[in-house]
Amino acid sequence: MQHTQNASHTAPVNDSTGTTELTPDRLLQLGMGFWASRTMLSAVDLGVFTHLVGGGTAKQLEEAIGLHSRSSRDFLDALVALGALERDGETYRNTPDADLFLDKAKPSYVGGLLEMMSSRLYAHWGSLTEALRTGEPMNAAKHEGSPFDELYRDEASLRSFLQAMTGVSLGAAKAIAEKFPWKDYRTFIDIGAAQGACPVQIALAHPHLSGGGFDLPMVAPVFEDYVASYGLEDRLRFYPGDFFNDPCPTADVLIMGHILHDWDLEQKKALLAKCHKALPPGGCLIVYDAIIDDDRKKNAFGLLMSLNMLIETPGGFDYTGADCCQWMKNAGFRDMRVEPLLGPDSMVIGVK
Repeated sequence: MQHTQNASHTAPVNDSTGTTELTPDRLLQLGMGFWASRTMLSAVDLGVFTHLVGGGTAKQLEEAIGLHSRSSRDFLDALVALGALERDGETYRNTPDADLFLDKAKPSYVGGLLEMMSSRLYAHWGSLTEALRTGEPMNAAKHEGSPFDELYRDEASLRSFLQAMTGVSLGAAKAIAEKFPWKDYRTFIDIGAAQGACPVQIALAHPHLSGGGFDLPMVAPVFEDYVASYGLEDRLRFYPGDFFNDPCPTADVLIMGHILHDWDLEQKKALLAKCHKALPPGGCLIVYDAIIDDDRKKNAFGLLMSLNMLIETPGGFDYTGADCCQWMKNAGFRDMRVEPLLGPDSMVIGVK
């Protein structure tokens, strides 16, 4: 998260002679960015944004969530300076986006992703230097072989992870529902559906569609609860299976979102080949991720996500649109195209 700063902190300044003088401020901000990140993650952990719906004082928050009086004002005022809170006199309030997306009582809550960042990824990223030298993941996968063994170890951990995936996928799911020509199709299935954010958004926007989500059997109750909360259980069903060991279910359109980057190149190719086999002639595959721009210069989030895959997985990495189009072509797809979605996410579409 970047914070507001004066122009002199973001660009070289001119001295009295008109000579450009470089400053280290931008580089220092990059190196110290974890200060802002940890402050934001702690605010999510403590439920600050949920408690501040309607506003509140530092004293009220101290009592409600157990803040110590020594640090409460600095903590809350730092969140004001970072743009996550507003303050009028002694009263703190959420900014509009924080109120919409970080209040746990709202269905738009995406803080599950930040909770996962806080509880798992923040500590693992502390070992990035070692990962860059060894090429090995820095979490439990270093010893167990798969990060999903850790994430799926019990129902609480599983639900937390799947809710986090909803947070990271919701914006892209709404964009896919809007941008893809769904009027030309009748059925769809999300491969690796997690809680079901993408199927739900598509079904809400297009009443003529039916489909569902394909994921490991233990995901079924979480998916079904989420779908039922939107009243869509008559149009969306759960398909249990393992996409490496079981055939993919068939539909007019298959979707694979925030999945492909988890795996190494051969596994990526195998998944694309399975999707091609499952589709009818004329069917479409939609792959979406934080697709890196082809010049590998602009999508910082996508490139950092690829480093996250280094830390989190034995072989995963993010990729460019050109990479994915070539893999799809090799799997038998045609008419590939890349379309931006929301923020750093794009979708790659291929036709069988």
